[in-house]
Amino acid sequence: MSAPLREIRDDLRKLHSRVNLSIDQHLHTGVHTKRIVDHVELWVTDFVLARHWHKLGSELNSDDFTDAQAIAAVARFTGGNFRLLQRLFAQIHRILRINELHTITADVVETARSTLVVGAT
Repeated sequence: MSAPLREIRDDLRKLHSRVNLSIDQHLHTGVHTKRIVDHVELWVTDFVLARHWHKLGSELNSDDFTDAQAIAAVARFTGGNFRLLQRLFAQIHRILRINELHTITADVVETARSTLVVGAT
């Protein structure tokens, strides 16, 4: 396992232990489980995306329209698959470097997505 994947796994384990306490508290109060799990998945995805943005030299701002569009493009393509997310951001990094860009946009995400081979060929 590569060092970046190991870092993400370790961070997710820390988050998981914190989130489990919160989920257990909510389950005992009768809050619907599906809603909690969906909320946790969004929170973890936001955390992972923020880390990737930071590693590429940017700060993720979901209130910024460009960032929001890029987040939506990443979410549509990866569907929460962390391995695919890792591969996509490697391509995004490559595209930003080659084209001397500094902002992750939906177009950059789409270009990175189009270069990946996904599924059976």
